[in-house]
Amino acid sequence: MTFNSLKLIQPILKALQEEGYESPTPIQSQAIPTALTGRDLLGCAQTGTGKTAAFAIPILQQLAKQSTDSRNRKIRSLIVTPTRELAIQIDESFRSYGRHLDLRTSVVFGGVNQNRQVRELKNGVDILVATPGRLLDLMNQGHISLSDVGIFVLDEADRMLDMGFIHDVKKLLKALPDKRQTLFFSATMPPEIVKLSGSILHNPLKVEVTPESSTVEKIQQGIYFVDKGNKKKLLVDVLQNEDIGSALVFTRTKRGANQVVKMLNKKNIQAEAIHGNKSQNARQKALGNFKDQQTRVLVATDIAARGIDVDELQYVINYEIPNIPETYVHRIGRTGRAGADGTALSFCDAVEKEYLRDIEKLIDQRIPVVEEHDYPLMDNNPPKPQQGGGRNHNRNGGGRRKKSGSRSNSSGSRTRRRRPS
Repeated sequence: MTFNSLKLIQPILKALQEEGYESPTPIQSQAIPTALTGRDLLGCAQTGTGKTAAFAIPILQQLAKQSTDSRNRKIRSLIVTPTRELAIQIDESFRSYGRHLDLRTSVVFGGVNQNRQVRELKNGVDILVATPGRLLDLMNQGHISLSDVGIFVLDEADRMLDMGFIHDVKKLLKALPDKRQTLFFSATMPPEIVKLSGSILHNPLKVEVTPESSTVEKIQQGIYFVDKGNKKKLLVDVLQNEDIGSALVFTRTKRGANQVVKMLNKKNIQAEAIHGNKSQNARQKALGNFKDQQTRVLVATDIAARGIDVDELQYVINYEIPNIPETYVHRIGRTGRAGADGTALSFCDAVEKEYLRDIEKLIDQRIPVVEEHDYPLMDNNPPKPQQGGGRNHNRNGGGRRKKSGSRSNSSGSRTRRRRPS
């Protein structure tokens, strides 16, 4: 299948050709024709599947075909997404695919002064990309009206839930016209998300390109068993491999990210952190340096990293195993994108073995163990961490915490190698 077969208008086809796009991804080939008909859509797709284009392209085509007064533009399409980085990238995608159309796109998000955003809104906007908090704030100030929105997109709905934005989303829904097209996208479909989708979608077509438990097939995975106190040394050792030109490293906490960056810089390994405590300018600069390969290692927390989209990223390193198994799938999905090769390495201490078992159960496979390294796991029975009060209430950044296990290793397949290639 080609984009020509999707009956797209020539200005969009020209932009896609200029972007180097030749054929649609599975989510695009299924979602675009349905969205073009005006029908509601429920899309379940992992990161890196091309879902932004799956909703951006049909929105641009529908709006381009509508007659409108270019001197008095109204917001006709609203895309709501959880993080600033995602909002910026979605806005960039709309501008790229719609570069030959007479449509205006704008983006609003928190963490920066609102004056520039307000000026753009006053000049008239056809498509608005927004994070929930700033959107509600500008609506309350009278700068934004949603009364003309005909197409609404809720992107990364599961992350909205994780970040506590669902109540904000429900407030936004009350301000939207009842008669509208809604496109709903989520990487996973927990019961709360299924309930929410059922309340806002009307007779939707469901598009699910990959099961929520799957990982990208071409990603080479490996697990290092290591004592918690030796993880920094192991990270430095792994990064001695010159084949790792750049790596995205995940920590659970913002403090942990800062500590890893400080340690790597002392070892003359250029690294920067990206997390919620960083200013928007600092985050964008760090991400830009990483994309331009001026920074070799980007250390990120999960919320900040959800918006990171780097072409040909070959390595993801889980410095800490996530305590929510779906998060592992999201993390490693940052590499191996668009059919490219990718490697995901994880450092697992004794306490994190329980998390590893949950991950392997979710992805329905054993992650090969890297046996030969200089810092093997020795302490299989560390003191148990203080128990939290639930899935989102522990000191390590949210997520369930179980009792630590005492297994000396993970059962299943083993591989013998010194360093990843």
